[in-house]
Amino acid sequence: MTTSRYGQTAPPMPDSIRHFMRAGQHPARAIPCPHCGAAAHKPCRIPSRGVPMAQVHQQRIAARAQLIACCSTCQVEPTTPCHTNGRALENGSVHAARYAEADRSAA
Repeated sequence: MTTSRYGQTAPPMPDSIRHFMRAGQHPARAIPCPHCGAAAHKPCRIPSRGVPMAQVHQQRIAARAQLIACCSTCQVEPTTPCHTNGRALENGSVHAARYAEADRSAA
């Protein structure tokens, strides 16, 4: 899809740039929500009613952090769940240091 302006056509915007151009969206919206099943770049929904939410679910934020950041607390690489004493954290949670690392990598 190209855009025509003043007789010239513009090439399509790369997905890597398009994501950062989406004003006002939480970076976690770039991945599907594991809690409500919302697709990437779509708003989270209240599972019982299907009503779109203004915020994203905490599980989606944690999934994004796990996907893109290393955890300095438990020393795991991206995509590996955080753990304490060899057991994965409950409900897919991640350590606070991993959230901070994910936010730094997005900036």
